Amino acid sequence: MKTFIIYTILVWSLAINAQQPLDTIFANDQMNVALFFPNQIRQGITGKDNFVFTYNREKEQYFGLLQAKSGEESNLLIITKDGLVYSYILKYSKQLSKLNYFISEDESIGNEKPKFNDSLYVADTLNNKDKDLYYKKFSEYLLKSKSSSITTKRKKGIVLRLLKMVYHKEEVYLVIEIKNNSGIDFEIDYLNISRVQGNKKRKASYQSLEQEVIYKHDMPKAVVNNNAKRLVYVLPKFVLGENEKLIIQVQELKGRRRITLMTKL
Repeated sequence: MKTFIIYTILVWSLAINAQQPLDTIFANDQMNVALFFPNQIRQGITGKDNFVFTYNREKEQYFGLLQAKSGEESNLLIITKDGLVYSYILKYSKQLSKLNYFISEDESIGNEKPKFNDSLYVADTLNNKDKDLYYKKFSEYLLKSKSSSITTKRKKGIVLRLLKMVYHKEEVYLVIEIKNNSGIDFEIDYLNISRVQGNKKRKASYQSLEQEVIYKHDMPKAVVNNNAKRLVYVLPKFVLGENEKLIIQVQELKGRRRITLMTKL
């Protein structure tokens, strides 16, 4: 009787696990793990460098390949052409029981393209004042909508986060958060966005290009201790190349604290 009960519980447990949505993917450096999505992949972002997700950046396709080196677990954020967002935990494993993942739309955690009234926007007809108003309204909408951190940098009690990167019309909207747990107020001198190409260790091939910012929303002068501020930067639309990274750097005014966040997109 006891054996029958244990067997029944085991079968019931396996049935529940089979119904749960995919949230962890295992990979290693010996095999390619293939992820197939219901729409073409537009962006694939891993949190740590020991995980690499490759996909066709020039011609959008439905699948990407994942490999990993031994190290800490990370996360994978995927945005498909239709704006659906998928998020998974990544773990290294020497042995892989699964090499192909066929992902359904039900596993999406949301849509990066918010529902927004575009009545203010008429292509190429807005003057600068109208454009700023549009950027303001859309930025406010993004700040009110749900956010899940893409990547985070912590240094000396200051936390810098990239919460969202939204392609909309001809612009890119970056939703950024600065949190201060340092014990003293953090006055801001500047917050810059750059693209870097190449290896920083090889200075000859390392190039950094600061990006034009066409609108800033809710940019604070300071973040007081035990507080956080969210802001939006609007940039002309761009796509990072295969060897490029995005850098967000915030510098303290009249101080030496500088936080640099670097991410692949």
